Amino acid sequence: MIPADWTPHRRPEDRELLGWIRPDGELWVAVSLLGHDASEPIEWLDAEQVLESTGLSWLAGIWMLEREGDAPLRVKIVEVTPERVVVKTDDFGAIDAPVEQYALAWPSPRRLRPARPGDPVAAPWG
Repeated sequence: MIPADWTPHRRPEDRELLGWIRPDGELWVAVSLLGHDASEPIEWLDAEQVLESTGLSWLAGIWMLEREGDAPLRVKIVEVTPERVVVKTDDFGAIDAPVEQYALAWPSPRRLRPARPGDPVAAPWG
């Protein structure tokens, strides 16, 4: 549930939700759609700029879902709401690839993270 003192921030051109701005003392913090702080405490206009500069493109990237006792899974984000985050195993663009979906809590758990150099890149079924 979104706290009452968080203000939604939308892209001016199409009103797409980019995140929220929450108070922190006399300053403000930009909050991503995944529910995590995207900035330190800053001025309001700077918080807006943080959200607008990242936009939604980061959602289309490759993410890793860390798993206890197993290799991390290469995933893509399918859905983000204030109730849940849904990811699916990366299909590498293949229309017939087997995929699994995982529903995660919101804010997203720390075990969901952007891919980094050195992460597995091969299709798990190949």
